[in-house]
Amino acid sequence: MTPRRTTRLTLALALGSTLGVAACGGGTLGSSSEEATGPVKIGLLVPQSGVYKSLGDDMKAGFEVYLKEKGNKLGGKEVQVVTADEGETADTGKAAADKLVKQDKATVVTGVVSSATMNGIVDLFETSQIPLVGSNASPTTLTGKKFVWRTSYVNDEPGKALGAYVAKHETGPVYLLAADYQAGKDETGGFKESFAPAGGKVADEVYTPFPATKNFQPFLANLQKSGAKSVFTFYAGGAAVDFVKQYDQFGLAGKVQHYSAGFLTEGGVLTAQGTSAVGTRTAMNYSADLDNPVNQKFVAAYQSATGKLPTTYAMASYDAARVIDMAIQKAGKTDSKSINAAIGELGDIESPRGTWSFNDNGTPKQMWYLREVKELDGKLANVVVEELGELG
Repeated sequence: MTPRRTTRLTLALALGSTLGVAACGGGTLGSSSEEATGPVKIGLLVPQSGVYKSLGDDMKAGFEVYLKEKGNKLGGKEVQVVTADEGETADTGKAAADKLVKQDKATVVTGVVSSATMNGIVDLFETSQIPLVGSNASPTTLTGKKFVWRTSYVNDEPGKALGAYVAKHETGPVYLLAADYQAGKDETGGFKESFAPAGGKVADEVYTPFPATKNFQPFLANLQKSGAKSVFTFYAGGAAVDFVKQYDQFGLAGKVQHYSAGFLTEGGVLTAQGTSAVGTRTAMNYSADLDNPVNQKFVAAYQSATGKLPTTYAMASYDAARVIDMAIQKAGKTDSKSINAAIGELGDIESPRGTWSFNDNGTPKQMWYLREVKELDGKLANVVVEELGELG
């Protein structure tokens, strides 16, 4: 069954102007208004090298699982997927996007891990009038765009999803600790946005130098001295592994309840963290154990293809493929502007995460879940505890 939406967060979200999806003149790049005569060319822009490669691998696999289900057709049309390596910097990401649009003449592009890349390529897609169905990066500043959609979330939403819950269930002030870059500030800002109105008090708000911080002991000592009974953090990648292990080694695991955005324990980092992560609670829009038919089918197909459980990165790319599939079917045409217009008219989208739809800013209206790291049958997993409410 589709997860029941039993609770909802009432949050004031600042949405940009409504996305206009009607055609508004010919594009200056590519062939956005021309019907494709051969297979529909789909650009897949994901890291295939560098520090984000594991995320790129998940996203590529999720997209390919959906495509295989559809017999290499989307909207009943044959497709050709052209993959470009986003790399790990805004410059490499922009170069890859330029190639997909200007050289490969992609009709639609999907993917994008890094917010820096996303910020650097938005104008390319708006100017060329080619839809970008992003499946990860979604900075809070990205609003009011006509050709940029995201099947993931806005960066501050995991924090927003947790704030009110922590205020209700934890006693005493909460310590905030995050990496000192935009994503860390987005997450703590989102947390405070729902935490403070629910009556929560902050013990302290500390940002650790990024990426320089490897030794978290001084910061953990300050957390311990604060007397806080719970902490909200934001770390990802290698920093997440270092932090979770040192949190346990310092004796805080099991004593100071650890809450975080779901990236802290998502995918391969959880394996590297080992049992140090047990008991950590996170907010995310997806978990592989969600009990609905779409997710059960997806998990089985993804495990068969990769030997791993799917992550939120894989799920969002699976959904990006579904969005493109539905839009081509609805449009009845294969030019970029017709597909883009159809995306804005899709309505409800059935997904492994539960049913969702695009809001006026091109991001999902979706349920968020509280997860806890548990050891099941000798393996670590993010297990859904309850629904946190809908955001978007």
